[in-house]
Amino acid sequence: MPASLEESSSIQSEDEENGSSDSSEDHAEQLSSDDLKALLADSERERLVKNLSEANQHNRFLKDRFLHAKEDELVNWKSELAVMELEIQALVTLAEEIAQSGIPEAVHERLKEQIKDVDAAQSKEVHLFWCGMAESVQVMGSFDGWSLGEHLSPEYDGSFNRFTTTLMLRPGRYEIKFLVDGEWQLSPEYPTVGEGPTENNLLVVE
Repeated sequence: MPASLEESSSIQSEDEENGSSDSSEDHAEQLSSDDLKALLADSERERLVKNLSEANQHNRFLKDRFLHAKEDELVNWKSELAVMELEIQALVTLAEEIAQSGIPEAVHERLKEQIKDVDAAQSKEVHLFWCGMAESVQVMGSFDGWSLGEHLSPEYDGSFNRFTTTLMLRPGRYEIKFLVDGEWQLSPEYPTVGEGPTENNLLVVE
């Protein structure tokens, strides 16, 4: 009987050791599985971060290229405009010289009318302003194809800020809108055209 008890105790001890060993192996396998999942998650995260970084770099590249193209286009447009201004001024001077010379009255009157037409086609200084509290004000509009716009300079008059700028524009109708601290706003000082998102201020240059 004692021998049987000893054998039973020995067998139970071996079973406990085997159970403990199996539990340790299962725990090790479970840790290995968790570690593998963590590694896969980290790898996937790194891949997504890398793809996002590459996409952002590509987006910045395209944006910079677009802005440079717009700036080059605007520079070329301003150069052509300056040449046209010089040509118009030369025509005005020539017409005035001809008008002052001894020519028939009918021809003289006709030249005077043509001089007025040429004068009317020349660019004029147009003063724009925005009234209100702000840190940055920019005017955008059809005067340059809604590309770069013009920044307004602040002037403090004691009660609120007044932002002003001067544009050189030919006679005509222009749609404008103010970008105030990064938000589009209409000025109550100018009439408006359009509705909803397409509503803009109207600037008329006589």
